[in-house]
Amino acid sequence: MDIEKDKKNGYEKRSKILGWMQKIDPWSVGFYAFIALVLIICIFPFMWTFLVSLTPYSELVEFHWLPSWATSEWYKLVLFDNPFLLYIGNSFLVAFTTTLFCIFLGSLASYALSRLKFKGKAAVLIVVLLIVMFPQITIVGPLADILTGLNLINTYLALILPYTMLCLPLTIWILTTFFNSIPKDLENAARVDGCTRMGALTKIIFPLAAPGIVTTGILVFIFAWNEFMFANTFITEPELYTITVGIANFGGRYTTAWGELAGAAIIVTVPLIILVLIFQRKIVQGLTAGGVKG
Repeated sequence: MDIEKDKKNGYEKRSKILGWMQKIDPWSVGFYAFIALVLIICIFPFMWTFLVSLTPYSELVEFHWLPSWATSEWYKLVLFDNPFLLYIGNSFLVAFTTTLFCIFLGSLASYALSRLKFKGKAAVLIVVLLIVMFPQITIVGPLADILTGLNLINTYLALILPYTMLCLPLTIWILTTFFNSIPKDLENAARVDGCTRMGALTKIIFPLAAPGIVTTGILVFIFAWNEFMFANTFITEPELYTITVGIANFGGRYTTAWGELAGAAIIVTVPLIILVLIFQRKIVQGLTAGGVKG
């Protein structure tokens, strides 16, 4: 009897497993496996950098998947033996000012392109899109000549002005699409109640466009925070270095400070992660709201 019960239970378990396997969609399994692979590829460099930042100097010479013990010496060297906090302050000032300029100028330009009727509006948007795709390396030389003529080399404006020039077209393109999704009836109702066009812009359009503005501002801030080419070309004074240039100057002529580089990379990345986490809802709203009109 016990043998028959065991056989019966075995048959029932096999039938359940076969039924569960028949319900599995191979396409779904392949899709989720692909997503998992992409996530691993994206996350692995950051995790590897984090592990290197915790690896002691004695274990950096040879390959190790995991350090035998964690150390904070690299973070101490970055924060206290280098003017890294000064670099962070310089980058924050440049990125924050660039974001303010782009949002202010881009919002006004995007509102004009979205609401006003004039000839050549489509051509303006096409030119804006072309400027976004323009390679940066081709304008480094002319910009250097212009900034030198204006005596702006080794100043914050030497970075803020080029960054604004590069980010403004993208800001205009994104915000124009977003403003187009906001119903004009709301603005017309405010105009009927006696509100001026600028008043309707500040009291009606801007609050409704907050997700798109926040999303655009974060994109601009991240670009200015991570930019290296212009910062390395237009800034030669160490006290004005941004974090990207400061990190590039870690180490000696014949050695590479892998531990310090890894620690600095983690320190630089954490503020951006916190920024995205704080405004993640606004970012999602801004990325999706512009896709539906009406």
